[in-house]
Amino acid sequence: MSPMRLIFLALAIWGAVHPMYWFVTHMTTEGGGLGGLIDAWYVNASTTGLVWDLTIAAIALTVWIVAEAVERRDWLALAAIPAIYCIGVSCGLPLYLFLRSRPGVGTARTA
Repeated sequence: MSPMRLIFLALAIWGAVHPMYWFVTHMTTEGGGLGGLIDAWYVNASTTGLVWDLTIAAIALTVWIVAEAVERRDWLALAAIPAIYCIGVSCGLPLYLFLRSRPGVGTARTA
């Protein structure tokens, strides 16, 4: 595996574990479960702006993944989409880059 692919994989793992640690910590200390966590995302203008920033980035990334998956016929790359919405862009983007950089994937289509 190339060094770049290892970096993408490490970032995907970090992007899954680190934010989830803080989400779980918040839910256990503040109570309220997932609903309380979502409410905290809208507690002030700064956090609301960050939520919208990440939401727009997630949508743009999803459009890009779908377009490239269809063009490259790389259906496994679609696995990054649930990671984007269930974990976060910090996991979904490096996961997609890891999957996209697999050897032998995405060769030019023939008519």
